[in-house]
Amino acid sequence: MTLWLAIVAVAAGSFAVKAAGPALLGDRELPWWSVGVIALLAPALLAGLIVVEMLGRRWADVDWVVLAALAAVVGARLAKVPLLLAVLIGVLTAAGLRALTGGS
Repeated sequence: MTLWLAIVAVAAGSFAVKAAGPALLGDRELPWWSVGVIALLAPALLAGLIVVEMLGRRWADVDWVVLAALAAVVGARLAKVPLLLAVLIGVLTAAGLRALTGGS
């Protein structure tokens, strides 16, 4: 029962934080300095999540298959391949390398 109580509390807190912005700002514009910060927040968080997923918590668990798949996606995007196709290239690269090496 305490697990479900914690889940409901976290969900309510998340809802409150997300609702606070529109409730407090209303129709007003954001300050000029906050627009740049908000625009760069999502890419920075995504980069952090990718690094932790690839290298492990202490940067000791490098998964070379994931690294190769990410390199394939980056290369595809630099070659102006559409995003969905680039992700598919990364998935196929990871699956192919795992099949060749027998790794998990």
